Amino acid sequence: MRIGEVARLAEVSPKAIRRYEALGLVAPARQANGYREYDDDTIRLVREIRVLNRLGIPVEETRPFLECLVAGSEHGDDCPESLAEYHRAIDDLTAQIDVLTARRDGLIQRLREAAYRRSDAVPVPGPDDLMKLPADLVAPIDDGAAAHLAGVRVPAVSIDDSSGERIDLAALGPGRTVIYLYPLTGRPDADIPAGWNDIPGARGCTPQSCGFRDHYTELRAAGVDRLFGLSSQTTSYQHEVVTRLRLPFTMLSDPDFRVADALSLPTFDFDGTRLYKRLTLVIRDGVIEHVFYPVFPPDRHAAELLRWLHEKES
Repeated sequence: MRIGEVARLAEVSPKAIRRYEALGLVAPARQANGYREYDDDTIRLVREIRVLNRLGIPVEETRPFLECLVAGSEHGDDCPESLAEYHRAIDDLTAQIDVLTARRDGLIQRLREAAYRRSDAVPVPGPDDLMKLPADLVAPIDDGAAAHLAGVRVPAVSIDDSSGERIDLAALGPGRTVIYLYPLTGRPDADIPAGWNDIPGARGCTPQSCGFRDHYTELRAAGVDRLFGLSSQTTSYQHEVVTRLRLPFTMLSDPDFRVADALSLPTFDFDGTRLYKRLTLVIRDGVIEHVFYPVFPPDRHAAELLRWLHEKES
């Protein structure tokens, strides 16, 4: 065979075969005119080099496997020298993995430090200082999934808040409680999930929470006795959000969707994960007084709630 046919059958380039020859890994016969002549054994050796190299063994280190084949073994790793090369290659890859892992961890740490340092640059940021929502976000439609909630008594469901306390929704006490439910909040060191902006009503959880933070005093003055945010994120995640955004209220964590199941609240699936749809419950003396659904735009929802409260009391 000529070199081009060997390259095609072994799925490598002619240049690679010439390199193997220069390293003494393959040795084709020579015709009387000086032309190289390859046979099926050459194809077998070249394929062995290709497979081992793809597994991380440098071409130069494949010699024990090739010698094992040339000696008549059925497989290139039937010989002790080949097994020793496996061990050496594994040790080398492990060392590389350790180095790369340490580099990755160092970069992650620096990313977090830079991202959080930037997010803390303004001691008390106002709504205009936070991430802006894209102007072309698609508004959610009212699909009627919350039409049954007004006038319903809040069930006895206990979930944890970001401070570690257990909150029983049926034992919130007299007066008015506001619970705004949202899908998930991002972090400054993580990108927005791909496709998130295309989901109507999904984007804007952090601006919404900051809006409630900035209007918190006004909401309390307007008759809100208790304010909570609620999502399916873990308690530790919620605690981080409260600390980073300096929220004057706690966040509820409902990873098992106990509230959603008890009240038949709307949820959606994103990339295999169940999430809450954005919705706000106004609860008075244990009964749902009003429901905001859908909520849009989320960054102006606290002001919307404040206007509703003023109109309610006027």
